[in-house]
Formats: sequence, structure tokens, C-alpha cells
Amino acid sequence: MEQAGVQLNDNKFCCSICLDLLKDPVTTPCGHNYCMNCIKELWDGEDQTGTHSCHQCRETFRQRPVLKKNTLLADLVEDLKKTGLQAAPADHCFAGPEDVACDVCTGRKMKAVKSCLACLVSYCKNHLQPHYESPAFKKHKLVEISAKLQQHICSHHDEVMKIFCRTDQQCICYLCSMDKHKGHETVPAAAERTEKQKELQVSRQQIQQRIQDREKDLKLLQQEVEAINVSADKTVKDGEKIFTKLILLIQKKSSDVKEQIRS
Repeated sequence: MEQAGVQLNDNKFCCSICLDLLKDPVTTPCGHNYCMNCIKELWDGEDQTGTHSCHQCRETFRQRPVLKKNTLLADLVEDLKKTGLQAAPADHCFAGPEDVACDVCTGRKMKAVKSCLACLVSYCKNHLQPHYESPAFKKHKLVEISAKLQQHICSHHDEVMKIFCRTDQQCICYLCSMDKHKGHETVPAAAERTEKQKELQVSRQQIQQRIQDREKDLKLLQQEVEAINVSADKTVKDGEKIFTKLILLIQKKSSDVKEQIRS
């Protein structure tokens, strides 16, 4: 059972749709396991398309497979439940109020790790796996998680904005480039982003150099101020010595005059 616990921590006994321990587990013809209700609801939604696919590897089936309960796997899951092991991920893996949640998770949602510009969906680590494993997602563009995926979509044509119009300084889709922005100077958005990053890097270096120059000037100014203060202190001390001597001299002269007058 100790070995089974290790597999449990690796989500081997979790449904990739609900991310919970398998309930009434069934196995698809491609070998992946799901809760009976989870895969049933998924395929119910695909009935109108006429084809059904595996949620993990995206293998398609011309006819909806007849699924039967995997009794061996069901017994194993029940044994794992009796050990008291928890299949649910740690709380820090779940999406909080300030996090971007996985759009595929049902129930309590996991934190998203990537967003797909083709699917317009954000995925957690588990639901993102098909994008890495299945050739069907090879051309999908994965980006850093974004709560505002619609900002990447053209509001006029519902296409991903992959082009940057330098004439109007805005991102556009390929249909915009043939319509409203026809004849404008356009480049791929990725190329423009790279160019802007280079310009930003140069600007950052220039600012950093100016900061270093100002710090150098400030240091020189501080040294000059210190030199002036030292010189001022020396002048004050010299002045005090001179005035002390003058006072002593005046006092002596005064004493001599008084003595002469008395004489």
C-alpha cells in the first residue's frame, strides 16, 4: 500500500476531468481512466458533433464506445480510501480569489498555469497535459496565464490578433489587415514584441547609465561639501586663535596704560 500511496500522490488514481478520486472508474479504448459520470457528461456534449474523443490524448472514436465499470480499478480505489490517503491536491494548488482558475476543472478549481490563445481557455497543470502530448494541439499557442483572454481576440472578426499595425500602433487580426488596415505597415505581433523588448532593454540600460552618472556626480558633490566643511572648520579655528591673541594683547596694553596712568 505504501507504493500505491506514491502513485496516488502522482494523481494516477484521479480522474483528469474532476481531479478527484475515480468514482465508478471506466477505461476508454485508448487506455485512459475516468469517472463514469465525468466521461458520460463529456461525451453527451459531443453527441451533436458525431465524434467522441479522449479527454487526455484526444484520440477520436467514430462510434461512441460502450463503457463498462473497471472493477479491478474500482476495488483498488476503495482500498486506497480505506487507508485514509487523500487524493486532493494541497490547498495551495487550488485557485484563490486573486488567482486565474482552470476553466476545465469542475467543482473546486485548480490554479491555471497556462492559457491557450487557440482554445481561449486557461488550464491547470493536469488539464494542460494534452497540449504537450497530443499532436492535435501542436499548433496551439500557449501563453502566460491571463484572466482577460478576450483582449487577444479581435472584437470585429473573433480572430486571434497575431498582427501588429505600426501605422495605427495596435494589434489586429489577419482579416483586419485585409480590410480596415489594408496598405498599412504591419508585422507579426511576436516580432513587434521582440523589437519593443529590445528597445525597452536599450532604454533601461540608458536610464541605468544616467542613474550611475548622477550617483557619481552626487558622490563628487558630497566630497566637495566635505572638503568645504573641513576648510570652514579650519578657518574658524584659526580665527579663534587670532582673536584670542588679539584679546590677550589688548588686555596687556590696557593693563600697561593703566599702570602708566597710576605712575
